[in-house]
Amino acid sequence: MREYNDLKELLLKRLNGKGYKAYKELQGESFNLGFFQIKFDYVQGDPFASPSKIRIIVENNKHGFPGKYYKNKIREIAFKDYLTRVISNNIYSIYDRVSGSGKSGLIGIDRPGQEVIDRTSIKINENSIEARLEIGLPAFGRKIAGKEAADMILGYLPKIIEKSMNIKNINEGSLVKHIKLAEDQEYIREELKKNEYCAFIADNAVLPRESGISQRPMKEGAIKFVSPESMKITFNCPHRGEISGMGIKNGVTLIVGGGYHGKSTLLKALELGVYNHIANDGREFVIMDNSAAKVRAEDGRSVEKVNISAFINNLPNGKDTYKFESENASGSTSQSSNIIEALEIGAKTLLIDEDTSATNFMIRDHKMKMLIHKDKEPITPFIDRVKELNEKHGVSSILVIGSSGEYFQKADTVIMMDEYRAMDVTDKAKELFMKEEIFENEEEFNITCDRVIMKNSFPRMEGKSKIKSKGINKILINKEEIDLSSVEQIISGSQTNCITEIIKYSIKNLIDDRKNLKDVINEIYSVIENKGLDEVSSSKGHPGNLAIPRKNEIAAAFNRYRKLNVK
Repeated sequence: MREYNDLKELLLKRLNGKGYKAYKELQGESFNLGFFQIKFDYVQGDPFASPSKIRIIVENNKHGFPGKYYKNKIREIAFKDYLTRVISNNIYSIYDRVSGSGKSGLIGIDRPGQEVIDRTSIKINENSIEARLEIGLPAFGRKIAGKEAADMILGYLPKIIEKSMNIKNINEGSLVKHIKLAEDQEYIREELKKNEYCAFIADNAVLPRESGISQRPMKEGAIKFVSPESMKITFNCPHRGEISGMGIKNGVTLIVGGGYHGKSTLLKALELGVYNHIANDGREFVIMDNSAAKVRAEDGRSVEKVNISAFINNLPNGKDTYKFESENASGSTSQSSNIIEALEIGAKTLLIDEDTSATNFMIRDHKMKMLIHKDKEPITPFIDRVKELNEKHGVSSILVIGSSGEYFQKADTVIMMDEYRAMDVTDKAKELFMKEEIFENEEEFNITCDRVIMKNSFPRMEGKSKIKSKGINKILINKEEIDLSSVEQIISGSQTNCITEIIKYSIKNLIDDRKNLKDVINEIYSVIENKGLDEVSSSKGHPGNLAIPRKNEIAAAFNRYRKLNVK
């Protein structure tokens, strides 16, 4: 390993003023800078290209963080998340960006949002802690700016790292609180499962966000959540002690109320409650069954051999709904497919907002059923399946319903939102049940999950084949686009990056014309749990900016690939 003075001489003398590609001499090199080592895993070839990737390695006897802070998976994720945030904050507070062309002077790390999820930005090794950063090596035009590079790498970077990765220089109390919060959140999630609840919203939670494009809490005027007394439950958390709030039991739950009274705001908080949140987010104790899937209509999506016969059958064109396929699914067929695909991968709670649903899929009222005979209507609406889903398959549903009381007869719980205040109106809703004949389903709801992915769906992972992510909502497999814009529980572009790497890994190692989709994804998760996220990355060393997606979102990407072929 080379030393500080070697890197200084390289930047100030040997490389200064040369053409930008001379920076490539750094690629693969490691330097000991005293408190830490720096490894150049990838060096950009142009100042306007994607930034260079470096790893910062601090040995255990230097950083001073005791192993108790990352002794299990929950603590490790919280610890890594905290360090990532500290590094990001210190980049902004310490670094006066050096000048230059293109991405010159950039120092960045994969900064988390409001959620706490496993990322590759920090790695815990047996004898060290590693931070993965991106830097823009400085240039003027396309000539190396050696002095600016030395200022950045040998001047500012050591200050940032020592302030962020030395226990003496951080707020250890804040770190401990961050870890304890994660443990309390996971405790509640486990207690919900044990006691047959699917969700919990703590009293005093702040559900509204500051804007439609922000996940930060509303700063002024937000009404804090208060549980109806009839639905209040209390947990005795290991760290913060007692916490009370509204528990939603497994079963069929309706969220009703007038427009703009907070129905969709509550559902949105629940759909992101599958993730833990940071302190002061307002939703840190909005805890959801972590298998929960938000499903919606998605006109125009592709569908490959999905059994939607529980909802749609006897189509006029004779199309097979036991192996339904379409390049341009309608609202009802896309929503049916989204539900079956979610169940296929193991979702135990469905979250549905009527505003983003196909009306003819959600309901067909009594009078319409009397006029249009069943053998002339191919759609079995969700209302006729929702109870069966719960009673026979153990799948709960939480639905925002604002326009039809027909669902009252199916509901176990009815929550009314009135000016952002939750009220339990279950008994009142039951009094309003229509005393009319309830149409029963003759066919049983069967969930099949045996679709085998064919290897010929994908390009060979060699030559010019390219699989890459483009922001949070798009993946390209060569020129074929996977549109994830309707997959509402992806919260980070780093998750999309990771899904992209998982697809590559699966093509190379798992898809073999024998495994079904669920098996492939379960094996991927097993690899990640045993070896870490780095294992699925095609870039060794610095693995790129990756954050773990749930199984639901991995499956969603595969299912939206238009060249997918299954048997």
